[in-house]
Amino acid sequence: MAERGRCPECGSAELVEDSHYAQQQLVCAACGCVLAEGLLTTTYSEEEHLREVAYSHSTGQKEQLSRCLQRGIRRVQDLCKVLQLPTVFEETAVSYFQRALQHPSFHLVSVEKKELLGGCCVFVTCRQHNWPLTMGTICSLLYAKQELFAGVFLSLQKELGLSVPALSLADLVKTHLNSFQLFQHTANVPAPFVEDKEKMVTRTMQLVELASETWLVTGRHPVPIVTAAAFLSWQSLQPAARLTCTLARFCKLAAVDLPPPAHLRLKELLEILLRMASQLAWVRVFKLDKKTVVKHIGDLLQHRIFLLKNAFCLEEEEEEEEEQQQCAVDLGEGSQGEESQGKGSLGKSSPDEGSLGEGPPGKGSPSSPPQAVPDKGCPSGGEHQRGGGRRPLLPPCLIHPRKRLRTAAPSALDAAITGDEHISDSEIEQYLRGPEEIRAFRKVKAWP
Repeated sequence: MAERGRCPECGSAELVEDSHYAQQQLVCAACGCVLAEGLLTTTYSEEEHLREVAYSHSTGQKEQLSRCLQRGIRRVQDLCKVLQLPTVFEETAVSYFQRALQHPSFHLVSVEKKELLGGCCVFVTCRQHNWPLTMGTICSLLYAKQELFAGVFLSLQKELGLSVPALSLADLVKTHLNSFQLFQHTANVPAPFVEDKEKMVTRTMQLVELASETWLVTGRHPVPIVTAAAFLSWQSLQPAARLTCTLARFCKLAAVDLPPPAHLRLKELLEILLRMASQLAWVRVFKLDKKTVVKHIGDLLQHRIFLLKNAFCLEEEEEEEEEQQQCAVDLGEGSQGEESQGKGSLGKSSPDEGSLGEGPPGKGSPSSPPQAVPDKGCPSGGEHQRGGGRRPLLPPCLIHPRKRLRTAAPSALDAAITGDEHISDSEIEQYLRGPEEIRAFRKVKAWP
C-alpha cells in the first residue's frame, strides 16, 4: 500500500498501485476510483514511431484507422513505383490520400472503394503535373471496373475541391501508342504488319486532329477515337498488305483492348475521308469506298484544310447560298414581269432589241426561261452530283439525332363515334333552344 493523499471521490486514504494490462495505475481501494494511469504503447502508428500514448487515447477506432492509413500509403507508393513516377508525384499522391481518409465522406465507404481511392490520388497527381496517364491504365493495374473508379474519382474531386486539367490529345496519342506491340517483329506480329513508331504516331496525330476539327471528339471518350485513328494510319502506311486486316485483328496483334465504340468512330472517320476524297481532283475518276479510300489518306491529310472547306460548308455560307438562290428566283420573276409588260410594245422596239429577239433560244431570247448565273464561290451542279452536295459541318448528334419514342396513335375503333357515349345534363342544356324543349326535358327528368 502506498500513501498518496486522499481520494477525491470518497476521501479515503487507502490508495494502492495496481497493474492493469501491464499498466501501473493509482487506484482507491475503498471506491475503486482511478486517480492516475500510466503510459501504454498500443497504437500501430505510434509503435512505428516509438512514441508512448495513454491508454484512454488508444482506442480500437484510432488503431483501425491508422492501419488503414498505413496500408493505403504503401499501396499508393507501390503504384507510383510501378508507373515509374518521380518522387514529387509520390509525395503529392500520399498527401491527397491522407486528406481523403480524414474527410468524413470517406469514413464509411467500402473496402473496395478505399483501395481505389489511392489509385484516384495517383491519377489526380499525374493529371495536375501533365503526366500522360489514362483511367484505363490505372484500372488495369488495380483490377477495377472503370465505372466504379470514375465514381470514386468524381467524389474525391468534389469533396477535396481538386482542380484536374484535361489530358491533351497529343499526349494521349503518344501514351496509348506506347502500349502497342506493332513496332517489333515477334512471333505474333508478321513482318508486313510491323511499322515504324514515329511514322505511325505522326499520322495518327493528324487523323485525331482531323477528327477534332470535324466534331468527332466533342463529348466522346478519346480512347476509341485514338484506336480508330491508329488503325487507319497503320493501314494507310502499307495498304497493299493491310487492307484485309480488320479492326478486331489489329487490336489483337497490338495486344490492346478493343473499345466497343471504336467501330462507330471508325465509320465516322471513313465518312469524313470519303467526302474529302470527292473534292480531290485526281481521285474523282476512281470509285472509292471505305476500303480504297485508305490508300489516299496521305494526300487527304496533306490538303486537309482545302478539302474540308470544299467538302463542307459552314452555316453562314449555307445561308448566303440560300440568299443567292432566292435572289436568282426573284430576278427571274422580275424578268418575266417585264416581258409580259413589254409584249404590247414589241413593234416599237429598238434595233438592239430586235437583234436580241432574233438570236438563238437560250442566249437572251424572250421565249427562253431565265437562267441564274452560277456564283464563283458556289459549286456547280455537276460538283454537287459528284460530291453529294455540301452540307454544314455539324456534330454527329445533330446530323443523326436519336429517335424519340412516340405515343401510340389512337386506333380507328377508338376514334369512331358510336352514339353510346355518355352526355352530361349540362351538355344537353347547352343544346336546348326553345321553351317547349325545356319543358319536355324537365318531364323526362321527372320520370322515376
